[in-house]
Amino acid sequence: MKTRISETPTIAPFITNPGEPVIEINNLKKSFGLQEVLSDVSLTLMNGENLVILGKSGSGKSVLIKCIVGLLFADGGTINVFEKNVNKLNELELNELRTKIGFLFQSGALYDSMTVKQNLEFPLRRIKKGITQDEIEEKINEVLENVGLADAMNKMPSQLSGGMRKRISLARTIVVDPMIMLYDEPTTGLDPITSDEISSLINDVQKKYKTSSIIITHDIKCALNTANRIIMLRDGEVYLEGKTEDFENSTDAFIQSFFH
Repeated sequence: MKTRISETPTIAPFITNPGEPVIEINNLKKSFGLQEVLSDVSLTLMNGENLVILGKSGSGKSVLIKCIVGLLFADGGTINVFEKNVNKLNELELNELRTKIGFLFQSGALYDSMTVKQNLEFPLRRIKKGITQDEIEEKINEVLENVGLADAMNKMPSQLSGGMRKRISLARTIVVDPMIMLYDEPTTGLDPITSDEISSLINDVQKKYKTSSIIITHDIKCALNTANRIIMLRDGEVYLEGKTEDFENSTDAFIQSFFH
């Protein structure tokens, strides 16, 4: 079994500056058996930007962000987050890094046996050591207000619509003040109006919390509404990278199949 090795157990501070990269990926490779999902992916996420990653189903979009947080091991290449090589971190260092990264799972991944408030309390108590009950209450009220669901605090996830569950999942992710946000298909399964609301929330989170974000999606409207920059994956590699207008104006048949 592969293990992470670190020569120094001490954890350096997480420092970011405007205009500097917070994630740098070089020549990333990942296979499952004989199936090569990522063959040679290189990209950079800059501090404060929303980077959208597009691609067909099976193109490796979700695999990519799971490698970023160490849920999957890369087979080759490097992933540096805040200048730390993810594949060389030990468990203590990796867990510390994860406290700075918010991951919005496609399913939402709420705890069905907990109320909305308890779902939000759980990561706060786990990550923010020494936080007081008053501080917890204040933070929960803040994030629920920010996602427009202040009145849902005592509801169970089963009492929420799909759009409401996604909003609560987003609230649970931002409640611990992450520096990086990873969104895995944030609008999947939602109606067009709710999808637009989630896209607006992604932009609100970027502005209010000064996050740097990678947004995995096949929803072109979501991509156009949230992206500062777009990367298209194809056959395990970066096919095109640019601004939204570069994709909208492209004459490439593969790109046009997405945007027209």
